Amino acid sequence: MISHPEALEKVLATITNFGTEKVALLESVNRILAEDIFADRDFPPFDRVTKDGIAVNSEALEKGKTSFKIEAVYAAGSPQGILNDPKNCVEIMTGAMLPKNCDSVIMYEDVEIEDGIARLQTEVNAKINIHRQGSDRQSGEEILSKNQRISAKEIGVLATVGKAEVLVKKLPKIAIISTGDELVDVAETPLPHQIRTSNTLSLFAALEKEKITPTLLHIRDEKEVMLQQVENAMNNHDVLLLSGGVSKGKFDYLPEILEELKVEKLFHRVLQRPGKPLWFGKQHEKNVTVFSFPGNPNSTFVNFHIYFKKWLAACLGNETSTSEVILKTDIANHPTITRYLLVKTKLENGQFQAELLNENGSGDLISLANADGVIVLPPEKDFKQGDVIEFVEF
Repeated sequence: MISHPEALEKVLATITNFGTEKVALLESVNRILAEDIFADRDFPPFDRVTKDGIAVNSEALEKGKTSFKIEAVYAAGSPQGILNDPKNCVEIMTGAMLPKNCDSVIMYEDVEIEDGIARLQTEVNAKINIHRQGSDRQSGEEILSKNQRISAKEIGVLATVGKAEVLVKKLPKIAIISTGDELVDVAETPLPHQIRTSNTLSLFAALEKEKITPTLLHIRDEKEVMLQQVENAMNNHDVLLLSGGVSKGKFDYLPEILEELKVEKLFHRVLQRPGKPLWFGKQHEKNVTVFSFPGNPNSTFVNFHIYFKKWLAACLGNETSTSEVILKTDIANHPTITRYLLVKTKLENGQFQAELLNENGSGDLISLANADGVIVLPPEKDFKQGDVIEFVEF
């Protein structure tokens, strides 16, 4: 067996570039940007008025003028207007181009308008309420960098520069494969010796959050059938996520089958809990990566987040930073095993505190559903209340 750090290092050493593709702007949400984005013109592209009011020439204000004849009214979206007489004013709306010969905008709240004359009601400053051309970014300047995740904020920026299609990192094709004759469909009523399938559906939902719609397969515990279906999946996917069949049971055929399919075993069994039987390998000829998780629900879900999600982020050039939380209780060490303990987190005094959940083993789905994530506890160390610990969020 190898340690958790060694296992993670071996996983991250196999990162794969899946290429790029162009997708429609709204299809790019939560995808990874594959190109640097540059301003196609100044931002804002003109001196933009930021308040409804009147636009004047500051020289008139500096000379003490307090009443202004209104020459015209300009709305947002209209061509640039002009102030013909610097002693007058124009009415102007938020978002409009600042008219020529104007350099100050006075809010409606500070004037009274009667009979076509705007009169100041309070002392005002000159050269305000204007968003100057190019003050945010200038034409040709980089505004978004590749390898960042596209959220709603970035969609607005991409739309502003006319990106109807966006170049993003291509996502891998993934098959989720469950094994075991004890599993039945969700809609079925299980016999006393059966359980409804759940692991693969949890993984399916987790991948959907990554904008990946995987293939779902269930294979019976018959070696020849398993061999054929795993090979078919390998021919049509970049990644196999297997749940169950890698322990030491008499019907756990997967390690043997993967060897027959020329998948190089990079490790099998890790000094960790849950997930000691974790199997990981690579089929180099077909460039297929294989994660084979233990069958217990907590083991599958936790190791998916510990290993696969970090691998996927690295493949897409979007490596995530490590999160940390503060322990709310003492925890005794384990001499050899890295432990992943389910926790509930809460923000207290500006810091995230982690409270342990009472688990009933790696098959306890209810505790898993109540958890915000796991804390990662390396071996050979006791942990005290107040310690800062690595946290992997679900």
